[in-house]
Amino acid sequence: MAKRSILHMFDPMPNISPFDVNMALDCDFDILMPYANVKPDSMHRLTQDVIFSRGPKGVKQTGIFIGGRDIGVAIDMLNSAKKSMVPPFEVSVLADPSGAFTTAAALVACVEKELKNKFNKPLKDCKALVFGGTGPVGIATGVIASLAGADATLVDHFSCAEAEGLAEEYNRRFECNLSGTIATFDEDKIKLIEDADLIFCTAKAGIQILSTEVLGHAKQLKVVGDVNAVPPAGIAGVQVNDFGAPLAGTENAVAIGPLAVGNVKYKVQHALLSSMLTGDKPVYLDFITAFEKAKEILDS
Repeated sequence: MAKRSILHMFDPMPNISPFDVNMALDCDFDILMPYANVKPDSMHRLTQDVIFSRGPKGVKQTGIFIGGRDIGVAIDMLNSAKKSMVPPFEVSVLADPSGAFTTAAALVACVEKELKNKFNKPLKDCKALVFGGTGPVGIATGVIASLAGADATLVDHFSCAEAEGLAEEYNRRFECNLSGTIATFDEDKIKLIEDADLIFCTAKAGIQILSTEVLGHAKQLKVVGDVNAVPPAGIAGVQVNDFGAPLAGTENAVAIGPLAVGNVKYKVQHALLSSMLTGDKPVYLDFITAFEKAKEILDS
C-alpha cells in the first residue's frame, strides 16, 4: 500500500496560518500536522522524529513547512532541519514565514520584469527603497533586491535605529548590502525618493505611505510595487490589478499592484509545495528558490 503524504507544519507562533494550510491541501498533501509554539532549538529532535518513522520510501511522501513571523528564525530552523537529515532518511523543507519569502519573491520578480521590459534595465545598480521595510515581507524584499545587485534601503516610519539594525543583521546573515533609514514626514520621503529608481511598498494594509504630491518629486522613478490590497493603496495611484500600468503623478513610472503580485505569489508557493512531493531528491526551499521560481513563472 502506498503511504499517504504528510506535511509537518512547524511554527514558533501560537497559530498556524490558515492560508498555508489551504495551500498545502491544494497541493495534494493528504495529511497536515500543525505544531504551534515550536522552539527553534527543538528542530533537530522534531526533524529526526519525522524522518526515522517512515522509512526510505516514506520520506519521499513527507515534508516539513516552517512558518512564523521572523525570517531569521525561519532560516535558522530550515538550516537546523537540513543538518538533522541522515541519508537516505531525508525530507524536503520549505520555509515561508508569514508568506514573506514567496510574497517578496513575487514582488521583486514582477518589478524586475517591468524594469527590463519598459526601461531595458536590470536590478543591478538601481536605487531601491522598501517602505515598511522592517516587517517580514519588507526585509525579505530588501534582501532579494540587494542580492540581485540593487542599492536597497529598508525604510521605517518610526525608528532609524531599528531599520539600520535590521539591515546590519541581514547583511551578516546573507552577505548582502542593505542600508536602513527613517521617513516619518513627507519632507523625509521627498528627499529619499528624489533619485530612486524603484519603490517597494510592504507597509501595513490600509495605510497610504506615498501621496501623489510626494511621488511628483521622484524624477528618476521607473517602477513601483505595492502589496497593500486594502484601500487606500500604499502608493497613491496604484490599482490592485496593475502590471506595468502608467503611474499617475509621475513622469514615466509604471506600477505593479497587489493582486498582480498575489497571483504570482500563489503560483510560486503552489509550485514549491508541489515540488516537495514530485522530486527524487529532497529540496530545501527559501527566498532564493522562491525568487528563481517567480522569475521562471513570469517568463513562461
